[in-house]
Amino acid sequence: MFELFGHTADLGVRVTGASREELFAEAARGLATLLVANLETVRPVETRTLRIAGEQDDYLLLDWLQELLYLFETEHWLCRESQIRFAPGEMTAECRGEPLDEQRHCLGYEVKAITYHQLAVRQVRDLWKAEFIVDI
Repeated sequence: MFELFGHTADLGVRVTGASREELFAEAARGLATLLVANLETVRPVETRTLRIAGEQDDYLLLDWLQELLYLFETEHWLCRESQIRFAPGEMTAECRGEPLDEQRHCLGYEVKAITYHQLAVRQVRDLWKAEFIVDI
């Protein structure tokens, strides 16, 4: 005998920015806030440059967030802030942060993946908006 029941293992994030660059930086900050509950304790002492190839904003956002999650999972590196630049077919991010320090950083959610479900990036008048779902 078995029983089906509803179970929510996802968390949605809505992001707004005055520009596409600000939107992507805010999305990274949103992800970092999920990973560590006290983002203000992450010091921007180390810089990493990430390049993401792609044309479509929604897929660029997904790849960007997946790259940040990969850095956290494999190197325990947290991005505190980022500066984004777009060029044809590519996004470049200068990320500032530091490795996880369990003495100062309080872990938040265990994010397993950034999903395609309800992934959206759009410009609405003078604002950029995005939504993405993380599997926790």
